[in-house]
Amino acid sequence: MTTERCREWRETLGAHALGQLPEEERAALEAHLEGCAECRAELESLAGVARLLPLADPERFGTAPAPPPSLGDRIAATIRAERRGTRRRRLRMGLAFSGATAVAAAVLAIFVLPGGSNAGPEQHIAFQSLPPELHIGATLEPHAYGTEIHMYVKGAPSGTLCRVFLLGSDGTRQPAGSFRYRWGDDSDATLSAALDLSRTRAIGVRVGDRTFVAPVDSSEAT
Repeated sequence: MTTERCREWRETLGAHALGQLPEEERAALEAHLEGCAECRAELESLAGVARLLPLADPERFGTAPAPPPSLGDRIAATIRAERRGTRRRRLRMGLAFSGATAVAAAVLAIFVLPGGSNAGPEQHIAFQSLPPELHIGATLEPHAYGTEIHMYVKGAPSGTLCRVFLLGSDGTRQPAGSFRYRWGDDSDATLSAALDLSRTRAIGVRVGDRTFVAPVDSSEAT
């Protein structure tokens, strides 16, 4: 089990050891622990610490050391210097504001005002060559801000992290967000990416440690 795959699970191990993890998250974590020896070992080490916490005696802790007397003066001097730098940056920004206003107006005219939208027909994507137990589909909707993605996943192990991305016509990868699959559910997630659908070559989803990619017909979005 790779560290990257387990990173998000390990963030919940401490709460689980203390008995503070919500029921729905606990069930997903326990399903993950059944197949991950590394996370089970880390949970065991945290459980030992959790068992010792009630034995700690706060009265035996020493008094925290007092900060040096000059600390307050150094902090105040730093704040004054930062304020002077902020005023100089604001002056430079004010000189450039008139030009920036014209650029912003042009951007609004393209992407917000009527006639500037590049919205077109939505596309329904069916992923092929999947394992027998796994079903993945997507609907892509072009918008002026990019692409809205409706993902459908069924049949993954409970708690599996699903990461969605778009591949541009130049091969660049544009992340679109992530969600966790819950066992027994038809997981639907609505995500978005800044990449225009007309410049999208494919859509991909990483389900756990497996990645699946389906082509997109960018000509339909033009």
